[in-house]
Amino acid sequence: IQKMLEKKLSEILPEAEFLGEEEDCQINRNAEYIFVVDPIDGTTNFIKDYHMSCVSIGLIRNGKRYMGVVYNPYLNETFYAISGEGAYMNGNAIHVSKDDLANSIVLFGSSPYNTELAKASFELAYEYFQKCLDIRRSGSAALDLCAIASGRAEIYFELILSPWDFAAGALIVEGEELPCLEKSSILARNKQ
Repeated sequence: IQKMLEKKLSEILPEAEFLGEEEDCQINRNAEYIFVVDPIDGTTNFIKDYHMSCVSIGLIRNGKRYMGVVYNPYLNETFYAISGEGAYMNGNAIHVSKDDLANSIVLFGSSPYNTELAKASFELAYEYFQKCLDIRRSGSAALDLCAIASGRAEIYFELILSPWDFAAGALIVEGEELPCLEKSSILARNKQ
C-alpha cells in the first residue's frame, strides 16, 4: 500500500519528499513539500480483521502542516482538512463536541511500541475513567483524532507517537502545535 501511495502521490506532486512508516525513508527535511504517510494505521486491527484501520496522509509545506486526509475504508469515511479552511468528513463540515468531562468519551493509545510507557498510559486512562462517561482504546491514532474532530469523543491522548500516526489527524482536529517530523506525545480535546 505504501509503494502504491508513494507512486500516486509523486504523480500529483513530484517535487514532494515522501516519509512513510513502512520503510526507512531518507528525506530532505527542508524540502518545501513532504508527504507523511501511514499506509495502514491500526495494523494489528487490520491483521485481525478488526475494522479500526485507515490510511493517513499528511502534507507538510514549508515546515508546517498544510493538508491532512484520513480514509476509513470500513465506513467509507474520508476526513480531511487544509490549513485554515476547517475540517470535513465526506464533504460535510465537522466540529468538536461541547460536552464537559463528565459527559465525555476519552480515547487513548497505549504506546504499544514503547512498552515502558504502558503502565503510565493505563494509569492515566484510569484517572480519566473515574471522571468521564467512558474510556475507549481503538488502536488507530488517526481515527481517534478524527473522532475528536467530529465530536464523537472529547479527549484523546497517547504518550508517544510517530509522525505518520498524527500527521493528518493533528491538522484535522486542529490540536496543539506538534512537531511535524519527530515523535511526540499528544493530547487532543474539545474546548470544555
